[in-house]
Amino acid sequence: MDALFVTDFLAACIRIATPLALAALGGILSERSGTFAVGLEGQMLTGAFFGVIGTFLLGHIGWGLVAAALGGMGLALLVATATVRFHTEHMVTGIASNILALGLTSFMLRALVGQGQAPVIRIPTLQAWSVPYLSDLPVIGPLLFTQPPLTYFTVLAIVPVSVFLFRTRAGLTLRAVGENPQAAFAAGARPDRVRMAAIVAGGAFAGLAGAVLSLQQVGTFTDGMTSGRGYLVLAAIIVGRWMPLGTLAACLVFGAAEALSLRVQAFSLPVSSYVIQMLPYLAALAVLAGLGRSARLPAAIGKPFRQG
Repeated sequence: MDALFVTDFLAACIRIATPLALAALGGILSERSGTFAVGLEGQMLTGAFFGVIGTFLLGHIGWGLVAAALGGMGLALLVATATVRFHTEHMVTGIASNILALGLTSFMLRALVGQGQAPVIRIPTLQAWSVPYLSDLPVIGPLLFTQPPLTYFTVLAIVPVSVFLFRTRAGLTLRAVGENPQAAFAAGARPDRVRMAAIVAGGAFAGLAGAVLSLQQVGTFTDGMTSGRGYLVLAAIIVGRWMPLGTLAACLVFGAAEALSLRVQAFSLPVSSYVIQMLPYLAALAVLAGLGRSARLPAAIGKPFRQG
């Protein structure tokens, strides 16, 4: 029973950490290029919405995944245009986009399929894929190699994102824009284009992270279903020092905190369930207080680039 409990707990950690880690990859691209990724919450929510609507209207979950990525990219493009082209304040723009996504997805859900009411859409979820041979391994087989496809995609995406950032010329240019856009411009780069591309690419990751919630985990969309996960992602990025592997570790810690809070609620403790649900966010605050203070932001993050 103890072994079963531990295995179930670890599986829950991976399940909960998957959307956080996937969105964090997009946030790393955005912040490494010099733009605060505060809009991740809204991009995740938009991706969750368009993933369900795309699957429902087009009849295939593959199209739903495409719609989720495009939805996240669309909201990210709005943020990129405002911050890069019109030099708006990053924090304000990101929060405004989150509020826009919350209201817009609620309105569109009712307008597109609910005829003015709040409909309940049920669609098939992405099913787990067993990796041949590896899934038969004791303990780690069912835990690591019997996962839904977006979980595999999240883990595998860490490698190409890391290689891109630290082993390619384009990744070097992106990081240079986040540190010193004037120097990057003098070397022949276009910081405005680099930042816009990084933000939009990050939106694709965030949109797919939203699809993890709606298409992989629950098979429906509800208003505000991201429940602040985008802000947990921001904390994970800071704790992980804007490094994909370190950020993944932070996401697993936050996933463990949420998995623990879900299991603690089953013990009927004389504590309000709302207090218990705060555990992941309290964990994020504690980790930030302990490890985030020494984190060094990209030097030019939040600073507009003006040519000449």
